[in-house]
Amino acid sequence: MSQTFDVILKGGEIVNHDGRGHADIGIIDGKTAAIGDLSQASAGEVVDCSGLMVLPGVIDTQVHFREPGMEWKEDLQSGSLCAVMGGVTAVFEMPNTNPTTTVPDMLTDKLARAKNRMHCDHAFYAGATNENADILPEMERMLGCCGVKVFMGASTGSLLVADDEGVERVLRAIKRRAAFHSEDEYRLAERRELAVEGDWTSHPHVRDAEAAIMSTKRLVRLARKTGKRIHVLHISTAEEMDFLAEHRDIASVEATPQHLTLEGPEIYERIKGRAQMNPPMRDARHRAGLWRGIQRGIVDVIGSDHAPHTLEEKAKPYPQSPSGMPGVQTLVPVMLDHVNAGRLSIERFVDLTSAGAQRIFGIAGKGRMAVGWDADFTLVDMKRKETITDAWSASKSGWTPFDGMSVTGWPVGTIIRGRSVMRDGELVASGKGEPVRFMEALPHD
Repeated sequence: MSQTFDVILKGGEIVNHDGRGHADIGIIDGKTAAIGDLSQASAGEVVDCSGLMVLPGVIDTQVHFREPGMEWKEDLQSGSLCAVMGGVTAVFEMPNTNPTTTVPDMLTDKLARAKNRMHCDHAFYAGATNENADILPEMERMLGCCGVKVFMGASTGSLLVADDEGVERVLRAIKRRAAFHSEDEYRLAERRELAVEGDWTSHPHVRDAEAAIMSTKRLVRLARKTGKRIHVLHISTAEEMDFLAEHRDIASVEATPQHLTLEGPEIYERIKGRAQMNPPMRDARHRAGLWRGIQRGIVDVIGSDHAPHTLEEKAKPYPQSPSGMPGVQTLVPVMLDHVNAGRLSIERFVDLTSAGAQRIFGIAGKGRMAVGWDADFTLVDMKRKETITDAWSASKSGWTPFDGMSVTGWPVGTIIRGRSVMRDGELVASGKGEPVRFMEALPHD
């Protein structure tokens, strides 16, 4: 008697821990139930994946969806629409909203706002301050909390823990891996006067490579002192990559598509304020250093740092213009274009966008294409050529730094827990996202 599934993904080329090959995937109750030849099986729904690659669902572990407090830029609904339109099945959202996510009630509030509105699965960071170390252990055990986020250098928002004493206090309080924006606030303060009015090419001089390197060295020293795990976000310098290679037992590493793709001074001259983010895009030497980090296995995850502002805000003269840019919708096509250009393999892409997130953050049941795990899949057409445009952006901000970029490789389907959410550029199931679960914070009696 043939087996019956809820859904069968049929005829695609799958990429998982077992390598690459053509296989069908059977789904029951939102979980992967079989992988192999299911030609004799039946299903309530059959998704034709002929000519497509079926990848484990892409997880973006760094987004800023601006809700509450800045909904004119983005909100949880519009940000999650960007995600699923770009093939992303789950996101981790940052705490620098207004009010900040620094107390349990605010984390609960974000989860309530997400319910029946977010299209993808989701988790939220607890934000660290100099005052809330005592409640971070409670927050990091809450449903839907992906961990603690610490800003060592001021970026967008009011969260900042600049001093060693404050960082050490946070690290000693928590048990899970903490994520860090690593720029030295003291050096940034000294260099703000170097900003040239209306000249965005001065941004990487104001927030120079040394500010990032100094901070990351301080951070690793404090992690060693406290015996805690750290995740260093959006690495922008070649020196940090080489330094972190020596500390892989405690430090995990994120890179962004922007830092891997765009470089100064050209990008600042071409798109001006749209290119401004923290830490900055740097020159070709640093970009080459980041790619060495990819090739040497130092980088664990790709995160988009999706952080939109309106075009009106970005048009203000530097340094009045805010830092940050949209990115969650372009993560997959930009990185697939790099795959097609031979800069990384599709297997490495999967490691950076699903397996790495699962490994670093201890995600329960996601990040792996395997029987018994959530049936989250990103369907991609590796031969499809498209041009990324502002018009394609689903963000409230309505733009992308990659406007006009031609890419080969395109997300054509987003499947979350067995349900098709995006197919061929259309949203086909809305508001079905659920909180991501973590092994270090599973509910128990």
